[in-house]
This record gives sequence, C-alpha cells and structure tokens, in this order.
Amino acid sequence: MPEVNVDINGRKYRMACEEGQETHLMLLAERFNQHIDAFKGDFGEIGDNRLTVMAGIAVLDELAEAERRIAALQNDVASLTAAGEALSSEAEELELKFAKRLNEAARKIESISTAIDETGA
Repeated sequence: MPEVNVDINGRKYRMACEEGQETHLMLLAERFNQHIDAFKGDFGEIGDNRLTVMAGIAVLDELAEAERRIAALQNDVASLTAAGEALSSEAEELELKFAKRLNEAARKIESISTAIDETGA
C-alpha cells in the first residue's frame, strides 16, 4: 500500500492510501490545510488542536451543505423524470387519438371514393 507525506499545519504526516490515490490524498490534505491557514489568519495562533477541530468542522459543514444540495437536485431530477413520463404518456395518448381519427377519415374517404366509383359506373 503506497504511503504519502502530507503537511498539515506545518507538520508532516505519513499516510497510507490505495494505489493510484496518492495525488488525491495530497490534494485533500492541501485543502484541509487551507482551512487551518484561513482560521489562523482569522483567529491567530489559538492552538493546534482547536485549529484542527475548527477546520474539521468547517469541512463537515461543507459536506453537509453539499449533501443538502445533492438531495435537492435528486428531488428535482425525480420531479422532472415524473413530468417527462407524464408528457410521454400524454403524447402516446394523443398519438393514439390521432391515429384513430386518421383511420376514421381514411374510411370516410374510402367510402366516398367507393360511392363515386359506383355512381360513375
């Protein structure tokens, strides 16, 4: 299993990850460290543990917001899918009605054609 060295709040940590996930893990660590740096800028040196906890909570807040947005989008997709299915069903019904009326018109035209042929004969 590959190992990656990441830098969080000025400290190096060696972490194991799945094969091929090294770059992803380093980018995640860098993003997490950006949260810590932002809190350092806002609050100053308030202790490593507090900074780490605050950054962790900030990341979880982002995750919760993303999950809320995903759920809303899933509801939108479900609504749009239901609306699309309803429109498709309505289109099929209209197509059947149109076909029925077209058949009726064809029968009437055929009947008129037959009557004309019989009259002319």
